[in-house]
Amino acid sequence: MGSTVVHLTVGDPSAATLALVAGVALAKTVAALAPGVEAQLKWPNDLLVAGAKCAGILMERSRDSVVIGVGVNLVVAPDLPDRPTATLAGKDAAIDRDHFAGALAIALTDALWTWRQEGAASIVRAWLPLAHPRGTALRVSEQGIEGTFEGLADDGALRLRTARGETMLVHAGDVELGRPVEKER
Repeated sequence: MGSTVVHLTVGDPSAATLALVAGVALAKTVAALAPGVEAQLKWPNDLLVAGAKCAGILMERSRDSVVIGVGVNLVVAPDLPDRPTATLAGKDAAIDRDHFAGALAIALTDALWTWRQEGAASIVRAWLPLAHPRGTALRVSEQGIEGTFEGLADDGALRLRTARGETMLVHAGDVELGRPVEKER
């Protein structure tokens, strides 16, 4: 899809939360341009359609600038051996790349304004309803830690409830989703 550069300024929230900013903008763009597609964000930087990866966000920081790259499977999805993939293309129509890029740029500008003016906690509140639900089983691959999604901390860290009932914060990692865990009644 493309990349953009965010020049950090004094008083900006943590640059690590820019993945959430981009995720909010991406999910809102998909909702506006592909209203029949049920997409959800996966912490920290993926967009899923029917549980399959449809888009990803990559960030690279150099001094006081962060490059945010967004890749979206609009029409074609690659075949990957390690995960299912999806596209936003409907049965009858595909989304125009340039139109999607323009809408995403506007949504990203709006989300960046919110991030700068209202802080990271505001972006976290916007991200949560666009993501996998609380209680979703998660596995943080690198650490081999499993638990359930308990939301995000105000700094964007993943709140993971372990089988022991402890809540731990995860600041980075590759997260795999499971099915939501049924709560006992």
